Amino acid sequence: MQGDWRPATLTDVIDRPILAAGAVVWRPVGDRLEVLVIHRSRHDDWSLPKGKLDPGEHLAAAAVREVLEETGLAVRLGPPVTAHEYEPRTDPGRTKRVAYWSAEPLDDTRASTADYQPNDEVDEVRWLGLPAAAGVLTYPRDVVVLERFEESVRANEHRSSPLVVLRHGSAQDRAEWGRDDRDRPLTAEGREQAEAVVRLLSAYGIDGVLSSDAERCVQTVQPFATEAGVEIDRDVRWSEQDARRRDVATAGAALRHSGRRLVLCTHRQVLPWVFEGLRVAPVSLEPGGFQVLHRRKGELVSLEPRFA
Repeated sequence: MQGDWRPATLTDVIDRPILAAGAVVWRPVGDRLEVLVIHRSRHDDWSLPKGKLDPGEHLAAAAVREVLEETGLAVRLGPPVTAHEYEPRTDPGRTKRVAYWSAEPLDDTRASTADYQPNDEVDEVRWLGLPAAAGVLTYPRDVVVLERFEESVRANEHRSSPLVVLRHGSAQDRAEWGRDDRDRPLTAEGREQAEAVVRLLSAYGIDGVLSSDAERCVQTVQPFATEAGVEIDRDVRWSEQDARRRDVATAGAALRHSGRRLVLCTHRQVLPWVFEGLRVAPVSLEPGGFQVLHRRKGELVSLEPRFA
C-alpha cells in the first residue's frame, strides 16, 4: 500500500466541514444599493441566501444555484465577499463553512420580488437597504458578511469582470498518441472535466471563450461554448508549440484591461507567462483546474481563494 492512504472512518466524516455557498445579491436603487434577504419558515430566521453543495459541485456554482432555488432570481457572480464557519444547530459537533460572493440579477426586470412564490424553505424575500438589512438579519455572522460587502462597495470592488484561467482537461498520453500533438484529444476523464466546468463558467456569466488551437484545449471549453452560444476564439499564441513568453505576457496584460467576462484555456507550460502578463503570482493548476481573477478598469479587484 503506497503513501498514507487509509479508509475513511466515522471520525473523518464528522471532522470534515460541511461546505456551503451563498451570495450577497444586490441592485442599485437611485443613489443607494439594496440587498436581498430571505426568511426561512422552518427556522423562523432572516438570513442571506445560501445552501450546501451537491456532490461534486463547486462552491461558485452552488452559490448561483442556491440563490435561484431560494429566491427565484438568476444571478451572476462578482468578487468573493468572505467566508465564515459555525456549528449548525441541525448538526451539532460539525463545522459548517460558508463562502459568499457578490452577485447581480441577470435581468433587471426579474429583480422584482412581487411575483415571488414561497417554497418549502423560504416563505418571504425582501430587498432592503444595507442598514435595514443588517437590522433584520438574525445571526451576527451574517451581519459580518454584510459589513464586508459594504466595505467592498466603499472601495468600488463589489462588481467586476471575471477572468477564468483554465488548464485543459486530462488528455491522452503524449507518448502513446504518435500523431500531431495539436490533435491529441481529451480522455474520458478530461471530457468529464470539460462538462463539469460548464456550470462554473455560467456562474460568472462568462461571455467570451479564448483557447489554444490544440484539440485538447478546444474540447475543454466546447461544452460551455455550445451551451452559452458563443464562438471559441482559437489562437496559436496560447498553444504549447507556438507560445512565446513576450507575446503571451503582452496578451495577458491586455486581458487584465479587458472589460469582458472571459475564460482562457491553455497549457501547463504557458500558464506562468499568462500570470506574468496579468501581474499575479503563478498558480500551479491540475488538468481541468482553474484560477478566477476579478478585474475592474485595468486593476485587479481580487484573486479568488481556492475554496474548493
